[in-house]
Amino acid sequence: MKNGFVKVAAASPSLKVADVAYNKSQIIATVERAAADGVRVLCLPELALTGATCGDLFRQKTLIDGAWNALIDVVEATKDLPIFFTVGLPYLWRGKLYNTVAAVIDGEIRALVPQTRVSNAMRRYFTPWDGDSAESMYLDPMLSNLGIGSTIFACEELPTLSIAIEIGDDAFASVPPAAKLAEQGATLILNPAATPEIVGRADARRGLVTSQSARLVCGYVRAEAGRGESTTDYVYGGHDLIAECGKLLAQSKPFGSGYAVTDIDLQCIELERAKTNTVIPDQEDIGWETLFSLPLEETLLTRKISRSPFVPEDADARLARAEEIVAIQAEGLARRVSHIGCKCVLGISGGLDSTLALLITARAFDILGRDHKDIICVTMPGFGTTSRTKSNAELLCESLGVTFRTISIGAAVKQHFADIGHDCVTTDVTYENAQARERTQILMDVANMENAIVVGTGDLSELVLGWATYNGDHMSMYGVNGAIPKTLVRHLVAYFADTAADEGQAKVLYDILDTPVSPELLPAKDGEIAQKTEDLVGPYDLHDFFLYYALRYGFTPEKIYRLARHAWGEVYDNATILKWLKTFYRRFFAQQFKRSCLPDGIGVGTVDVSPRGGLAMPSDAAATLWRSEAEKIKE
Repeated sequence: MKNGFVKVAAASPSLKVADVAYNKSQIIATVERAAADGVRVLCLPELALTGATCGDLFRQKTLIDGAWNALIDVVEATKDLPIFFTVGLPYLWRGKLYNTVAAVIDGEIRALVPQTRVSNAMRRYFTPWDGDSAESMYLDPMLSNLGIGSTIFACEELPTLSIAIEIGDDAFASVPPAAKLAEQGATLILNPAATPEIVGRADARRGLVTSQSARLVCGYVRAEAGRGESTTDYVYGGHDLIAECGKLLAQSKPFGSGYAVTDIDLQCIELERAKTNTVIPDQEDIGWETLFSLPLEETLLTRKISRSPFVPEDADARLARAEEIVAIQAEGLARRVSHIGCKCVLGISGGLDSTLALLITARAFDILGRDHKDIICVTMPGFGTTSRTKSNAELLCESLGVTFRTISIGAAVKQHFADIGHDCVTTDVTYENAQARERTQILMDVANMENAIVVGTGDLSELVLGWATYNGDHMSMYGVNGAIPKTLVRHLVAYFADTAADEGQAKVLYDILDTPVSPELLPAKDGEIAQKTEDLVGPYDLHDFFLYYALRYGFTPEKIYRLARHAWGEVYDNATILKWLKTFYRRFFAQQFKRSCLPDGIGVGTVDVSPRGGLAMPSDAAATLWRSEAEKIKE
């Protein structure tokens, strides 16, 4: 449970209707399996001890007593297992029969949670629970006092693990019990259920689980009744699902294994609640709390950690994401151009960033019905420009029908070197940045001449690392890529290539995608790019991974390193990951001053470093805590 991770599972054991002895054995075997898998919280289906389709047999005292006795046997058989789990059963109390779930751990029943929203069909047997809080009840001298009602189960060793239970149809209430329980501190909601499979039900179930976890900013686990339920009217598929903050992390296919397991990140839930402030604790009505204990240990991660958190892995989702982002970027620029009534000027290098900026600008002009000739693209070859990138820039501009100009910066930069006393031979930071600033000066002046604005091309990854020349490529009059990380820039350019109607344009875009990322500020070697950005600041795929978890969730360096090892371990060794993580924190803090004065730009996602609506960070914030923790990490 280190770093806030806890392994959870939803399972649908096979059963026989009303055969509590058989069902008991299957439940015990499932709990044992889950515990062996490292699961510490297990959700079993509604009425798992009897089956949910017993009908009028629920009224039989024999079945009611048999279920209770079977529960006692389950508790005894699992008393040495370090796992919190639920068992559903009918319970007769004060002359009313309730559909309840027993919360079990360490050989004890910690409470009985009754269903509050009972369907019309099940009201024939069960009474809805109408109590707001738990009530004390005496069940058995061996079990001492128990509670029955709504409660939160809080882990003493891991305060962020607070479990609550809502049963079956409770989840469909206009105000489900989970909403109140989340306000009272519950971070993990268990939903034992028993709904039959009909056409479309699986999709609806997925929507329910993901939406509940998103709305309540929690982990949500739903276990469905499976094979063995009566097929007199319906079949039950054992569709088990686990979601976290709106993301479906694991599920079993209907009529499949009936077992879903993954790791819930409680630290992520805690930080997300603090950030969004949508789940507000109700200090006046903190619910009844039951404490339990679990051993503190490091959870072996099995959840899928995407290597590219900014780019969806599913092909359809990738396409939809690309179309949405392109629309946001283009609409933003179109509004600014329409408001000013101007043209646009861009510096075109043949690299990824300027390519995306040009494609977005063209799309914006299409929205406005403007002639592409009002897009003025300027390529400014310098000491490191290669024929490959220069050619790609020209070909792309030609395919888009924009105005294209070539303005060499060589002579102007040499004159500048002479003016400031630089020898033109020493390829230091002055040598590089003088070229970047000369290019920006040209773009700004051309924009003045043409009644235009300079469209910035720099991306989010460069801004986070400070890989931009102050008042050089760092500056523009409107930035379209400022909220787009490098890995996403590549994906968006690939989207334009894949959907291009012009075969020649697609060929150019694919070649640009194959070109190494470089500012081309150092002289080429044998006509090839000599200065590769990722050799200097590190792989952008790693840095984008780091910045996502550092800025989106506020995770610690230690946790980000752990996640990176889990996601990237087959590509980069531990030493490489740690090296670039340290570089990330060093540059991120040292370069904030560049981000504090960014021009206007378009925000597109939850990670944004704009000083206006994104990252509010002082330029002189100390990195001591973060860098100290990173230094303590052992490979």
